[in-house]
Amino acid sequence: MCLAVPMKVMELKADGTGVCELENIRYDVDISLIENVQLEDFLIVHAGFAIEKLDVAEANQRLQLFKELAETYSDGQLD
Repeated sequence: MCLAVPMKVMELKADGTGVCELENIRYDVDISLIENVQLEDFLIVHAGFAIEKLDVAEANQRLQLFKELAETYSDGQLD
């Protein structure tokens, strides 16, 4: 199973890529599929490609859901 996760744009590069951050880890991401990407935008990233732009509220909601899922899994509730 693959997941697409929200990441925050920290740097834009001239080659159509950007540096995005998730949990203080930075990743190189191909942003060429999304128009008008700006610094601090939230993007949904799948397999190294940005596939959707999110507003801040939606990004925070999705990040919270991932956090809750991780906590549930680490507590053994999904075994």
